[in-house]
Amino acid sequence: MDRVRPRTRSLLAALTAALLAVPGITVLSTAARAADADLARNGGFESGLDGWSCTANSGATVNSPVHGGTSALQATPAGSDNAQCAQTVTVKPDSQYTLSGYVRGSYVYLGAGGTGTTDVSTWTQSAPAWQQLSTTFRTGAATTKVTIYTHGWYGTGAYYADDISLTGPGVDPGRPPAAPTGLKAGTVTSSTVALSWTAVTGATGYAVYRNGVKDRTVSGTSATVTGLTPSTAYGFQVTAVNDAGESAKSATVTATTTAGSGGSTDLPAHALVGYLHTTFANGSGYTRLADVPDSWDVIDLAFGEPTTVTSGDIRFNRCPVTECPNVESDADFKAAVRAKQAAGKKVLISIGGQNGQVQLTTTAARDTFVSSVSRIIDDYGLDGLDIDFEGHSLSLNANDTDFKNPTTPVVVNLISALKTLKARYGAKFVLSMAPETFFVQLGYQYYGTGKWGGQDPRCGAYLPVIHALRDDLTLLHVQDYNSGPIMGLDNQYHSMGGADFHIAMTDMLLTGFPVAGDANNVFPPLRPDQVAIGMPASTNAGNGYVSPSEVTKTLDCLTKRSNCGSYATHGSWPALRGLMTWSVNWDRFANWEFQKTFDAYFG
Repeated sequence: MDRVRPRTRSLLAALTAALLAVPGITVLSTAARAADADLARNGGFESGLDGWSCTANSGATVNSPVHGGTSALQATPAGSDNAQCAQTVTVKPDSQYTLSGYVRGSYVYLGAGGTGTTDVSTWTQSAPAWQQLSTTFRTGAATTKVTIYTHGWYGTGAYYADDISLTGPGVDPGRPPAAPTGLKAGTVTSSTVALSWTAVTGATGYAVYRNGVKDRTVSGTSATVTGLTPSTAYGFQVTAVNDAGESAKSATVTATTTAGSGGSTDLPAHALVGYLHTTFANGSGYTRLADVPDSWDVIDLAFGEPTTVTSGDIRFNRCPVTECPNVESDADFKAAVRAKQAAGKKVLISIGGQNGQVQLTTTAARDTFVSSVSRIIDDYGLDGLDIDFEGHSLSLNANDTDFKNPTTPVVVNLISALKTLKARYGAKFVLSMAPETFFVQLGYQYYGTGKWGGQDPRCGAYLPVIHALRDDLTLLHVQDYNSGPIMGLDNQYHSMGGADFHIAMTDMLLTGFPVAGDANNVFPPLRPDQVAIGMPASTNAGNGYVSPSEVTKTLDCLTKRSNCGSYATHGSWPALRGLMTWSVNWDRFANWEFQKTFDAYFG
């Protein structure tokens, strides 16, 4: 065997010499091959999802199964989402790269997009054990970034991925940019501070810090920090970032939020909110306003409804005596409103409900809404307004993708109308909302029709309204009933029927959440004094009834961080405003069980 080695070396040397002699052909040296690097960031998922972005919050890291190290990606397709997890990588133009990774599951894909030539992907139909997927591509002459991704398929179970690598020529990232200068505060409200700063040469983005903690990243030289507490001082700094890293922090700018008006309505620290059937009768029977017990702090009169869906003309037609034999006269009803107010209670007109679809498609409908609602408030001497838009009242146009800057007319006109009413009646005006989970918490996964279309346009459609009015909003009590399963911040689905659902849904409102899985588009938390938990009063009132013990468990967890069960909240909120129920009538029918539970807990 040894005698053939010199001949082999001679043959290889001759071939190499011959190849080098041919014009246009080169041979990669060992040193050149060594210049190739793995450019994927956190391809083994040992640092959680750092560097990766997963659609609809579908991804999480797990400790088993893993291919290498101690962590791997688990992602679960749901509905119209294929659970794609991706990252953007800086590459060299006109260069060859190999994308590789290990996967488990059914119909798992690995691919690269934005290559500048032919985008590539590879997949496996079934991988019950770890299977390696690999593909290659060449970047275009002007390509400096590509997106690598893995995803599953619609309606299939969870898949796993690990040890993803992108091997090829590395790029010198250069140096991080200089620290920004010129940071200053602009408009300040009770919950927001507008910031601006001078552009930094070589920066591709900026990170905004609030009291030393990163709050958000932006691409421009301004940002509005939201979700702040009224009458509170905050310190802000900014850094500049590029592919090489992050600069030092800028000098600190301090701003103090204003007192605000949403919470200036003389509500008790913990309030009981109930809807009173005033325009109709059902199996619960008619209850006169004067007969509502003193435990109820906010009474929402159900319902004001439009003459037509798009008219904006709201009418409050009290239940006729033919339907409600024990209905009081208008004079007695108005006297009862005044008596409740004298006792420190708030009486609101609630607009909408299950049958009252309201679509303010035009500015004319908006203006009619304002004038007609004002007439009702003035006629009955009410304290404010509750928005209970359900069904198809709110939806988002296909190109309306940013909850902070909505463009859909029915959303924009509603925001404008409510701001006008709040300005007309002043700081004591009570404004509340009672959306369904579909219109709020579902926005954690889906928003409108989605980037690729096909989603229900109503997904998360209340979020722009809540966000635009958060400084004016007195109470948000989402209906935690008549709901399908909703994904919580633990990326697990939660269903009605126990404390877990109420805890997870309320935690989302008080913690905030990225909308449609976009970490750069976060719905900020509401103040705890703005949040009440919506529950049905009895099994007759709606799906999702929970027993008094489950109500107590919910309140223990959210206000004391005890008795939480399996869900871990992101804080405790002793100032949580209270509970809302549908309805006063159904609670009376059930011997006031819901009211008694509230009174026993809060005293």
